Amino acid sequence: MLQKTFFKTKDYCKVKFSLKPGLAETVEIRGLNNDWQNAIIMSKKKDGSFNAEINLPKSSTHEFKYLIDNILWMNEPEADSHVLNTFGGSNSVVAL
Repeated sequence: MLQKTFFKTKDYCKVKFSLKPGLAETVEIRGLNNDWQNAIIMSKKKDGSFNAEINLPKSSTHEFKYLIDNILWMNEPEADSHVLNTFGGSNSVVAL
């Protein structure tokens, strides 16, 4: 799930990423700001869900994917859109 909070006086938007992937131990967000090498580590909650809050520039779009347990790539089901990637799959897109 994506939840966006816009601020009138700020040039960024706070985006909350939430995912409940079952029995996963770790979930990372990859690709934000076109950075596929450096992960944003999501925090695991007691109910098994993972969350992260990130400030992203307003009027921008970002491709991303979740990497679960360093094995499984997963898209955000509630992303603003999805685009094809060079590996024959797709990436999630968040538009601000």
